Amino acid sequence: MAAMAQSNGNPLRDSLALATRALAYHPDSIDLRLRKAAWNMQLDEWQYAKDEYDYVLAKQPANIAALYYRAYCNERLHRYNFARLDYQNLLIIIPGNFEARLGLALLDQKDSHYTEALDGINRLVTAYPDSALAWAARAGIEEEQKMLELAEYDYGEALKRDKNNIHYLLNRADIRIRLKKYTEARNDLNSIVRMGTPKAALKEWYNKLK
Repeated sequence: MAAMAQSNGNPLRDSLALATRALAYHPDSIDLRLRKAAWNMQLDEWQYAKDEYDYVLAKQPANIAALYYRAYCNERLHRYNFARLDYQNLLIIIPGNFEARLGLALLDQKDSHYTEALDGINRLVTAYPDSALAWAARAGIEEEQKMLELAEYDYGEALKRDKNNIHYLLNRADIRIRLKKYTEARNDLNSIVRMGTPKAALKEWYNKLK
């Protein structure tokens, strides 16, 4: 652990080193463990972060932050069943929680539970129809499941709610290119350029236009 906490001039590692040293004097501090886990996550040290969340949840089984972030760590560690259980336990504590429902739907998609993923994201969009993120997440799931027309529509709905989101525009442009809707795709790319992105940065997509 000490080796992992050495800074080497990295501000994140400096913060992690401070949290690690503080924990040596206050090993039962939940706040310090949550802070250390956050630094571990920023450094992609998923197992170290999960270990901290394990400790917190052993002391406080209903700690919402620890459950949510441990689910994310478990997902990054490819421990999908454990991640799913964390999301489900979080939803028992906070029924209908947006982040947990979104995380669970995206996890189901990643774990090839395609029907459950679509069911979950459909329910989320119904529950949060004003959320651009919910529409965009459904578009992403639909795109991965080769439902390109539906994905194009849902990115459009996301953009109605977050019109300047470059990521949504670029994803929709990419889908429109694959659907051979070249004029519409060009319009999306041109919108991105008008927002300040250099046209050269979009060369890969412009080159696909007929």
